[in-house]
Amino acid sequence: MDDDTRLRDLLQRYLSDQGFRITTAVDAADARAKLTSIAFDLLVLDIMMPGETGLQLTETLRRESAVPILLLTAMNETENRIAGFECGADDYLPKPFEPRELVLRINAILRRVPPPAAAPPQTKVVFGEFCFDLEREELTRAGAFVRLTTAEASLLKALARRAGEPISRDDLGEESMISGNTRTIDVQVTRLRRKIEIDPKFPRYLQTVRGTGYVLMPD
Repeated sequence: MDDDTRLRDLLQRYLSDQGFRITTAVDAADARAKLTSIAFDLLVLDIMMPGETGLQLTETLRRESAVPILLLTAMNETENRIAGFECGADDYLPKPFEPRELVLRINAILRRVPPPAAAPPQTKVVFGEFCFDLEREELTRAGAFVRLTTAEASLLKALARRAGEPISRDDLGEESMISGNTRTIDVQVTRLRRKIEIDPKFPRYLQTVRGTGYVLMPD
C-alpha cells in the first residue's frame, strides 16, 4: 500500500516478475476493503499516507490478524523504526531502497511464518438429504439410516473421499477393494443409485463422467 502511484506501479511490476501475486491499494481504506475479501500472505505498507497512516493501520491490524507486515518509509530515524516495531510490524525498510533488498526481506519474513495448519480430514459428505460418514461407513437420509451392503459402502466411501472429482472405474475398484472387472463397478453403481437417486436413470449425485468413470457431487 502506497499513495505514490509511480512507486506502487513499479513495485507491482517488479514483485510480479519475481513470482509474487500482488494486489495494490492506494490508502488504508482501500487496503481494508481488500483485506475483507483476500487472504494475504504479507502486507507491505507505506507509513506516510493521507488519512490513516501505515503505523495506525498496522496497530489496528495487529489486534485482529497475524498477517506479516513490512513497513516502507522515508522516515528512517531510530525512533521511527522503534515506533513501527511497537505497532507490530515484522520489518522496516527505509526509502530509498533497492527492490532486490525488498524481495530478500519479504522472503526472509515468509520463511519465519509457520505454515498453515493442515485442514482436518473430511469425515462426512452431504448430498441432498443424504449424509455419509466416512469413518463409520454409514449413510443416513434425513437422519434415518440407509442400509448398504459392504460393497456399496466401500464404493461410496471411495467416491466420497474424492467428492467432486471424477474417478475411473479401475481406481474405484482398487480403492473400494471390490473384486472383479469394471463391469462389477458398473453393477454396484447401479445398485447404489437406486438408494440415493430419485430417478436412477437421471442421477443427480452419482454421475457418470463419459470416458472416465464416476463422480459423487456433494452439496
